[in-house]
Amino acid sequence: MPHLIIEYSANVSEHHSIDALLDVIQQAVLDMDVAPVAGVRIRALRQEQYRIADGSDSDHAYVAMVARIGPGRDDETKQRIITTLLDAAEAQFASESSPLVIAWSLEVQEIDATFRENRNGIARAMNN
Repeated sequence: MPHLIIEYSANVSEHHSIDALLDVIQQAVLDMDVAPVAGVRIRALRQEQYRIADGSDSDHAYVAMVARIGPGRDDETKQRIITTLLDAAEAQFASESSPLVIAWSLEVQEIDATFRENRNGIARAMNN
């Protein structure tokens, strides 16, 4: 936890640093201390084909995030994940000049441990 998937409309990367976004999201995840460091995975996917609202404004954009977490965290922790990550992402973009109007979303999904297997060489290497 978490595996964070960030999907964004292509116009976002024309005005904002995706690397900077990944950095602030990673730091926010680490600062929350809700998961083992070796389990953190963050990836960003640029979507070339998309439609937003009625399609009439090229300055409309979206960033949709999904945090996939292991089972057992209480609702307060899940809400803290949502608020913390959205706040960090919005603050990063606010620090960069842009004409975009962004629709933000973040969903927390619990992973079913019954149908999940981890083979994490990173965790083993970090513990040696």
